[in-house]
Amino acid sequence: MKKIRLGILGIGNIGTDHVKRVVNGECPEITLAAVCDLKPERLAAAKEIAGEDLSVFTDAETMIKSGLIDSLLVSVPHYDHPKFAMMAMENGIHVLIEKPAGVYTKQVLEMNECAKNHDVVFGIMMNQRTNCIYRKMREIVQSGEMGAIKRTNWIITNWYRSQAYYDSGDWRATWSGEGGGVLLNQCPHNLDLWQWICGMPKTVRAFVHCGKWHDIEVEDDVTAYVEYENGATGVFVTTTGDAPGSNRFEVTLEKGKIIAEGNTLTLWKSEISEPEFSKTNTSPFGMPKFKETIVETDGKNPQHAGVMNAFASAILHGTPLVANGIEGINGLSISNAMHLSAWTDKTIDITTFDHELYYNELMKRVATSRRKTNVTEAVAADMGDTFGS
Repeated sequence: MKKIRLGILGIGNIGTDHVKRVVNGECPEITLAAVCDLKPERLAAAKEIAGEDLSVFTDAETMIKSGLIDSLLVSVPHYDHPKFAMMAMENGIHVLIEKPAGVYTKQVLEMNECAKNHDVVFGIMMNQRTNCIYRKMREIVQSGEMGAIKRTNWIITNWYRSQAYYDSGDWRATWSGEGGGVLLNQCPHNLDLWQWICGMPKTVRAFVHCGKWHDIEVEDDVTAYVEYENGATGVFVTTTGDAPGSNRFEVTLEKGKIIAEGNTLTLWKSEISEPEFSKTNTSPFGMPKFKETIVETDGKNPQHAGVMNAFASAILHGTPLVANGIEGINGLSISNAMHLSAWTDKTIDITTFDHELYYNELMKRVATSRRKTNVTEAVAADMGDTFGS
């Protein structure tokens, strides 16, 4: 069987998991050809998992140009994703990046342009798209069988983190280390699924609280209101401060609603759309009749292995990715817009988003970050001391 030769850049928690996935045979069309990290102990740990013959590097460019790999999985801190993705693309290497696509849209747009100009496969680890619940939810919403969207609501507060979590690394929850808090660390999957299922909102007004529940400098509590092109509205609520938290995603459409909660997808469907019922109904307290059903799915949820296998298949056979890397700009645009809305106390139009303004506002916060680094546009991605975290 032909296999892709994968190099993994960054052997922290998630990078180590990826090493194990390949070695354990979960990705039959992938062979682990090399790994790269600045820390010798991490390289030693990778060899312990994969065997002494595994090629190891401490410099990303050297691994990329070694001739040993034809594909790269980037699992380094957020600021670094675009830098190393572009380095690989420019050397003809296929790329799969961890989420988020980057920290700010300006750098991600540059990465996307690079991807368009090079004949490589470019994917992003949006593994929640493999979840049968969300795949089925998207199928129903996008099919049009329920009519147009009227309202979306996602309360996603089961991201609880104690202070000990934030104290576990000096790069955590800092503007210079992570570039954001719950929106950029915990919620990229939710923001991606939100737009993947319901489409991109047009405008957002957000209330973003930094250090509300923890001793951190970035956001740990967010409530955002969005409007869509067709007039539909939505609310997104998240925090790392609620225990216990909730995870309830509700989409109201013209012919009913659909709710994802607790690994269950529930559908309320009417034969007549609400706008049509409202125009034809003659009873002052009349209401459309709904049929409630638990939606059956295929039960499959391959997660990270599913994304990696689709990436390998896209390279070898030309089949679709779980998520094209270029799509990473969508969820990031929403989170950047939420930040900018809070920073400027204004409603932000995502369709005309000011990428330069966001970058400048972010750099103001980086300049006063607790974690002192020389982060500029040129250096923001060059944060080797947190390589592989």
